[in-house]
Amino acid sequence: MVKIILPIRLLVVATLLFSCFVPAASADTARDAYVRAEACHKKLRNTPSAQKYRESWMTCIEKFQAVYRQTPEGPWAAAGLYMSGTLYAELYRHSGRTADIREAIDHFERIQNRFPQSRYAGRAKKAIAAANGRNAEPAAAKAAQPENDRLYQSAESCTAELHSSPRKQKFRSNWIACIDKFEAAYKQSPTGPRAAAGLYMAGILYGELYQWSQNRKDRQQAIDRLQQVVTHYPQSDDSTKAQVALRGISGVGTATAADRKGNNNSAGAVGAAVSPTGGTALVTGLRFWSNPNYTRLVIDTNRETDFDYNLLKKDPSNHKPQRLYVDLRNSRLGKDLDKIITINDDLLKLARAGQYTPDSVRVVVDIKSLESYEVFSLKEPFRIVMDLKGGGGASATQSPRPVNRTIAKIDPKASTGDIARQLSLGVRRIVIDPGHGGKDYGAPGYLKGVHEKQIALQIAKRLAVKLRNELHCEVLLTRSNDRYLTLEERTAFANTKNADLFISIHTNASRNQRAFGISTYFLNLADDDESKRVAAMENATSTNNISDLEKILFSLMHYSKINESSRLAATVQDTLTTHLKRKRYSQIKSKGVKQAPFYVLLGAQMPSILVETSFISNPRECKRLVNPKYQDRLCEGIVLGLKKYIKDTNPTAFVDERPTRGSKG
Repeated sequence: MVKIILPIRLLVVATLLFSCFVPAASADTARDAYVRAEACHKKLRNTPSAQKYRESWMTCIEKFQAVYRQTPEGPWAAAGLYMSGTLYAELYRHSGRTADIREAIDHFERIQNRFPQSRYAGRAKKAIAAANGRNAEPAAAKAAQPENDRLYQSAESCTAELHSSPRKQKFRSNWIACIDKFEAAYKQSPTGPRAAAGLYMAGILYGELYQWSQNRKDRQQAIDRLQQVVTHYPQSDDSTKAQVALRGISGVGTATAADRKGNNNSAGAVGAAVSPTGGTALVTGLRFWSNPNYTRLVIDTNRETDFDYNLLKKDPSNHKPQRLYVDLRNSRLGKDLDKIITINDDLLKLARAGQYTPDSVRVVVDIKSLESYEVFSLKEPFRIVMDLKGGGGASATQSPRPVNRTIAKIDPKASTGDIARQLSLGVRRIVIDPGHGGKDYGAPGYLKGVHEKQIALQIAKRLAVKLRNELHCEVLLTRSNDRYLTLEERTAFANTKNADLFISIHTNASRNQRAFGISTYFLNLADDDESKRVAAMENATSTNNISDLEKILFSLMHYSKINESSRLAATVQDTLTTHLKRKRYSQIKSKGVKQAPFYVLLGAQMPSILVETSFISNPRECKRLVNPKYQDRLCEGIVLGLKKYIKDTNPTAFVDERPTRGSKG
């Protein structure tokens, strides 16, 4: 050992002496710096007493970092970074500090990003896998997690606020502030549950920023972070999403800059969804629901695919009306598809589908009058939804706006009736939606043969009767028998009927049969894991898709609607649970008002809530749910909540209660 170490020491001494007699520029080469750093490392490894002190580790780490700084593009740079990371990983074994393992991973990632052809790139990849699989001290990890959750939630709030404010989106500093928050959540715990999500969201935001700035550095930053997710967290849910985003990196985010600025002649690449199984997508159906001022058109396909959309101005010279089209890439028309659908309402003439190119399908709607529109995709099964809204006689020559680009505001030109409906000053028509139905059984009950779809329909029918009798308003049901409805069809029904309130009835379920309680949801970004689980269950989708839906919600949120829905949910939740307790039911647990992204509430143009009446998986609550008396008490509590909500909004609503004829659903 002495014979090996001595020459190195002599070399170090000779190097130091030589540095006194030669110019600084040539005195310290990267190789010389690496030799000194390596000597420091060997000494540290052979001196257990020195390993107890952080300063000893940092001294050697600094020497390896100096190698990289000496010539960042030179042949020794990758070696310096790799050894810096290695020492940080070794230090982590002694300190247990997540910051140390974070630094190790950061150094290894820089090697993969900057020196992908280096022999150290492969070593760095293995080192990252080892670092990610290493468990932190239990106490340290437990202590760090609440702070990590707080950082991530702060980043989510920052992003929600940014997406809802076109004014804030104009300033780069606002984007960077949110990106920094997500990266802080990642760096605070690079092996924690939020790490991949933090990196992924940082990449997505950089991609959206690029749409504004057109700065190639922003685009590269997006690619770097998304690639890190794919490389270092291959088993995470975010890895798949990152791969999808990377394939469509030119359209990362929810809109192009032109869209955000209101240029309606620019295509908006909203869906960068790529079929994970490859192959050509078949367009299998066109469905629509319509009233004079609203139309929802749904394009069905047999698999996910990319799509773009664009609004074209009216062209009198060619006798062409204003048109909105969606182009589905890598797609073909299904053989049995009805290619032309006549709509002919006050908004649209017709919808038609055609094989635009050998590998793309175009769906076009011919417009009579249009105020605003939304285009988004839903999953499992994949479909594209087009929501078009009229403005009570808006001219087709005007430039409609995609409402998912702006905050909803009350139009000063709107009629008194429209404003009253927006502010819930009058409730004349309520739509009740019994969850599930037909082939969709919903959650299975604790009792054999009991399913959510049956209980939801029974409660909905009882609720409809009580609402007609108590509130003297028109009540409609999305289904009055055991039939299957798609989730988007339910909301479209409420919109086309110009409903003032929308109430979806469900029962909760859990693998834990001891779980029980009542909760009321409104549409918003999920704020806890349980809300995401419930949303996934009611959406008949996987939790993997909840974050995709939340990105859509970033664009579609309208604060007036969310605020009203939140207030409605709070009122119903309070009166429902209080009423059941007053009726001497034991163990009534209020799980509170929650928010989550539900497909069935997406696009609703009125205050809307989803009531999880009880846990059908719980023995006690399942027995209650099949009991007609308990169903009656549930409905009474909901009616009391609706009555209070209406009265709080319009104090004179029930001054003169004269019976009116209610419409049957």
